[in-house]
Parts: sequence; structure tokens; C-alpha cells
Amino acid sequence: MFISNAYAASAAPAPDWTSFLPLVVIAVLFYFMLIRPQMKQAKEQRAMLEGLQKGDEVATAGGIVGKVVKLNDSFVSLEITPETTINVQRHAIQTLLPKGTLKSL
Repeated sequence: MFISNAYAASAAPAPDWTSFLPLVVIAVLFYFMLIRPQMKQAKEQRAMLEGLQKGDEVATAGGIVGKVVKLNDSFVSLEITPETTINVQRHAIQTLLPKGTLKSL
């Protein structure tokens, strides 16, 4: 008398496309706001590294600024002062500077 009868729940309704719509929208936004810009930036960086030439002025990821003296497949020789040359890995070069930047420093 004090305990009520327990009845089985009805079957769950089949999911429809509207329940997946927020996930699809989030995935599209994620692609256009994060993935696509990073791929574009990586492509520009790769093109800049492939287009390096002797005499270009560059800045490394560590903040060293210098002029490209010699290029190899994986290393670049930078002249940071008139008689000081260092070797850095090619992927450490972060920015190609405009000509004459070193003279203005």
C-alpha cells in the first residue's frame, strides 16, 4: 500500500539531425577560426624560408638579428657584427626584415 507500482519507461526517441547541429556548427567555426589561419601562416613561413637569399636581413626566434651570409639545406650562417658569424638552423629564422634594418639599429 505504501509502495507504488514501478512501470517501465517508454523507449527513448530516435535522435534527429537537429541534435547534431550544434556540434557541426562548432566544428565549422573551429576550422575557420583556428585551423585554417594556422595552415595559412605555416605556408607563408615555409615560403619565406625557401626564398631566403644571401644578403637578406632576418631575425631568429631567439631574438638575434643578422644578415644571411651562407645558406645550406638545414643551416644558415648569419653575420651579426662585421666580424662575427654564427650558424643557426633554418627553421629558427622567424622574420625576414626590410633591407637597411641593421643599419638603423
